Amino acid sequence: MKSTNLAYGSTAKTIHWISALLIFILFGTGFFSGSNDSQALKTLALQVHVPVASLVLILTIVRLVWWWKFDRKPAPLDTVPDWQNKAAKLVHKLLYLLLFVLLGSGITMSIISGLPFALFGDATLPIFDDLPPRTAHGLAARLAIAVVLFHAVAALHHHFIVKDNTLKRMWFSAKKQ
Repeated sequence: MKSTNLAYGSTAKTIHWISALLIFILFGTGFFSGSNDSQALKTLALQVHVPVASLVLILTIVRLVWWWKFDRKPAPLDTVPDWQNKAAKLVHKLLYLLLFVLLGSGITMSIISGLPFALFGDATLPIFDDLPPRTAHGLAARLAIAVVLFHAVAALHHHFIVKDNTLKRMWFSAKKQ
């Protein structure tokens, strides 16, 4: 369950990959909802988006508590230059920041617009465009996509070009030593 000095443990891996999948669902449903004119389709997308965002919030809190109280991250690989390790830490911090901006702005928009009543009650779907958190939510979503893509490309670069254990340490087949 816990990480070793060489690889991430099963708990960290599970939280990471479930979160990644859910975040991709959030990107899809969020942009689908924002670009769709059909109120029925927009509502359907948001009926997925809101509960999935709640799951991501819970998983993110669990992940942070896991790292803070119960586990430690593996040591940096010797094959990775120091500047890349620093860049990786910065990217991870930026991902957390963007996640909390997205979650905070999304929760705020939901509360001030009455969205839950529209999604799970009988109220009409609110118009989000004029809500102050909408700009932050849209900008943070676009930045998050860019950072996630950078994160994925860096992992694939390490796996296929550098051929080190960066990606293997976060995948389920990595052996704990």
